This record gives sequence, structure tokens and C-alpha cells, in this order.
Amino acid sequence: MGLLGRTGSGKTTLTRLLFRFYDPGQGEIRLADMPLPALKLANLRSRIGLVTQEVQLFDGTLRENLAFFDDRIPDDKILGALHELGLTDWLARFPAGLDTRLGVTGQGVSAGEAQLIAFTRVLLKDVGLVILDEASSRLDPLTERLIETAIDRLLYNRTGIIIAHRLATVQRVDDILILEQGRMREYGPRNALAADPASRYAHLLTTDLTEVLA
Repeated sequence: MGLLGRTGSGKTTLTRLLFRFYDPGQGEIRLADMPLPALKLANLRSRIGLVTQEVQLFDGTLRENLAFFDDRIPDDKILGALHELGLTDWLARFPAGLDTRLGVTGQGVSAGEAQLIAFTRVLLKDVGLVILDEASSRLDPLTERLIETAIDRLLYNRTGIIIAHRLATVQRVDDILILEQGRMREYGPRNALAADPASRYAHLLTTDLTEVLA
């Protein structure tokens, strides 16, 4: 599902509700037809992967950053995840491979490459629901193609929610949800909405999305 809306419309709030950072004042959120409060918090959060606009990197090796310092994750699993995401050639750019040292600010890693690290973390976590807060404004040309491929492979056979900031990414979704002031303005199959000239989504297709949703 592609989630669209202006700043302050409720997109980030929705993701926080799914993680139960807080609960709704009224109504109910269900996941796999189960009310969220009925699920153990640790189990709930272990099944959801979130990639935000800000990727936290740590002073450590690339391996440690990919595995979140979990020594139980073997190298072959990390390499397998990178291969699955189409990042084997990207890894080869690092002089010492997985042993390449990264600074606390991600020294030597671009903003786009930080996104690739975040995608690999989610794949290693093997979640059922992936939430991507796409940071298109921070993409660099060298990694844009890698990111697009990685997103396709990360979402394969998983439920995905994409908070979209550009139409190129939202073209891959099945359904569109547009929020305005915390309320659902429009919801439906992407193709059907795109074909309806009266729909809000069809209007977005003919305008600058970054301006309309600013």
C-alpha cells in the first residue's frame, strides 16, 4: 500500500500506532485480524521492519552495522541477504568487505548506501510487514538503481506500506491511501484510482508530488 499525504496528515502517526509506541484514543488496529493489544509487544515489533528517512549507523564494521552487533548472525547469512537484495557488487566496493570500518556518522557511506544497510537489516530480521518511509530527497544517483531493485526484492511476498515522497516508488504498490488532517481522503486500488480523472491520486499523477504533498 502506498501512503500519501501532506506533512502533518498522520502518516508517521500511523506507523507509530502499528508499533504501539502509543495506542489510539478510540477505535482499534488489527494485525492479521488480531487486535494489537492482544499481541505481545516484543513479538509484534519483531515482525515489523521499519526503514525511516534517518538511518542510524554506528562506530563499527560494516558487518556489525548490518547485523546490529548480533554475533549470532553468521557471515554467510549476511552475504546471502546482500545477494538477495542485489547488493553483491555494492559490497565489493568496500576495501575490506564486511570488515570495513564505518564511523559513527557513517563515514565513507552515502545517504543512499545507508538506506541499503537499513534494507539489509530488515531482510535479516525476516519480518512479515515492511514499512518504508522513502527518503527520496536523500538518494544519490549512484545508488538509486540499487535501492529500487532492493525495494522490489525486500517487498517480495511481504506486506508493505510505503510512505511515498515521489511517484516512481508508489508505482509498485497495489493500493493507495491518501490522508488529510488525520482522516482518510481516498483509498482504493492504484490502477483504478489512476484511471479515474476525478480521483485525488489521478490529480497527483499530473502534478509535482513534492509540491502537492509538502
